Amino acid sequence: MFMKTNNIAEEKSLYDTDFYEWAIHNANLIKEGKLDELDLDNIAEELESMGRSEKRELRNRLAVLIMHLLKWQYQSNKRSDSWVLTINTQRTRINLLLEDSPSLKYKINIVIEKAYEQAKQDFEDETGIDKDILPATCPYTFKQVMDRKFRQGE
Repeated sequence: MFMKTNNIAEEKSLYDTDFYEWAIHNANLIKEGKLDELDLDNIAEELESMGRSEKRELRNRLAVLIMHLLKWQYQSNKRSDSWVLTINTQRTRINLLLEDSPSLKYKINIVIEKAYEQAKQDFEDETGIDKDILPATCPYTFKQVMDRKFRQGE
């Protein structure tokens, strides 16, 4: 079993060798009020990483959603129920993500533009249609992207 220690050098070593044990140990230190024993540098790094991860998940989900909206618009002859399912699933998951972290809506248009760049490349890779035929900026607003009734070209 892990022995609690006041030695920060040993804490950092634990962070590098057993992340789970490090996390549990630091959580226990917080619960016990032993704030002076916390591995603050690595805790701060992990919190920043968690924030970046949430933003990355939002961007990736938006990219999948936008790519399917593009396919819906540009490949109307290949529309399928699976595309509708993917579109609706991504909308639901994005809504859940935004409920848990509403501040992700801040600067959402920038996130959409980054997602759109990814979506254009995925669109080209999946369809074989040159991405250069697509608009330079995302043709959909955030409101449209998230509207369960919106599918361009219907």
